[in-house]
Amino acid sequence: MAEQIKVMIAEDHSMIRAGLKQLLELEPDIRVIAECSDGKMTVEKYQEVRPDVILIDINMPVMNGLEALEKIRTFDSEAKAVMLTIHQDRDYLLRALEIGALGYILKDADASALIESVRSVYEGQTYIQPVMARELVNEYKRIRSGADDPRNQLTDREKEVLKLLTKGMLNKEIANVLTISEKTVKNHISSIFRKLNVQDRTQAAVYAIKNRLVD
Repeated sequence: MAEQIKVMIAEDHSMIRAGLKQLLELEPDIRVIAECSDGKMTVEKYQEVRPDVILIDINMPVMNGLEALEKIRTFDSEAKAVMLTIHQDRDYLLRALEIGALGYILKDADASALIESVRSVYEGQTYIQPVMARELVNEYKRIRSGADDPRNQLTDREKEVLKLLTKGMLNKEIANVLTISEKTVKNHISSIFRKLNVQDRTQAAVYAIKNRLVD
C-alpha cells in the first residue's frame, strides 16, 4: 500500500470534525492522525504528531486558525496547511497566504475539492478554491491599477492645495488663491495628511516633492 498522507483536523465543532474525518478516511491514501478543537491545542498537538497536512478552521476559540498556523510555522517553516473557512473574504485569504498556508477552501466546498486540496498541499502545491481564486485576480488588478498609489488617491483640488502648501503658504493664503474658505482648505489638508500617511505640513511637503506629486 502506498504511503498515506497523515492529516490533522483542527475544527471546534465536533460534528464538522467527525464529518471531515469520515470524508477524508474514505480515501485509501489519507489517514487522520489527530483532531483538535482550539488553536492552542492545535499548536501543541502539531508538535507532538507532526502531520503531513493540517486542515485548520480559521474561527476557533482560544487562538484562531491563522494565529495557530503562524505559531506553528515559527518552529516548522515547512508546515503545510489548508485553511477551512466560511469567509469568502479577500483579506482572510491574503493573510492566510502571507503566513504560509498553501490551501484555502470554503466549508461549503464539495468533498472532491476537500480531497484535492489535501493532496495538492501535500505535494507542495497551492490549492485555492476557484471562487476565492477570483479574489486574488482582483487584488492583482487593483495593485496593477495603482489604486494604492497616493498620486491616484488625491483629488484635483487636493493636489492644488498640496502644491500651494509646499510653497509654504498658510491656510488663509491658500484659500485666497483658490477662492475657497479656510475651513475647506483645512478639510482638504486633513484629507491629504490621511492619504499620504503624514502628520504635519512639513512631512506632506517633503513627501510631495520626493515623490513628485507636485511640479
